[in-house]
Amino acid sequence: MVLKNVTVSRKAELSYGGRVSKRTVVMAGGEMKSLGLVQPGTYRLTTEAAETIEISQGHCRVKLPGDQAWVDYEAGQSFEVPADSQFEIEVEDVLDYISHVDTGSGP
Repeated sequence: MVLKNVTVSRKAELSYGGRVSKRTVVMAGGEMKSLGLVQPGTYRLTTEAAETIEISQGHCRVKLPGDQAWVDYEAGQSFEVPADSQFEIEVEDVLDYISHVDTGSGP
């Protein structure tokens, strides 16, 4: 994926002692994306806006809000997380992802 005419946050957002990190990218039209890296472990993450999380590299298991079962995702796949929610993610090897954030600026 090539991103042109963007603004990148200078400081990464770190959680879980730096084991989960993301950097925000704002497109010229105001669309937001996050580029993230997750080290091995199991985490409970929170979203403010709805997000589509696209796996760039690696493999993870995810339990979305209201679901009882874990679902596997790997590079080339994506999943959607509702706004104002929490989800669990389990990673065995380093996971690289891009999150497409719903900023409500669409048509």
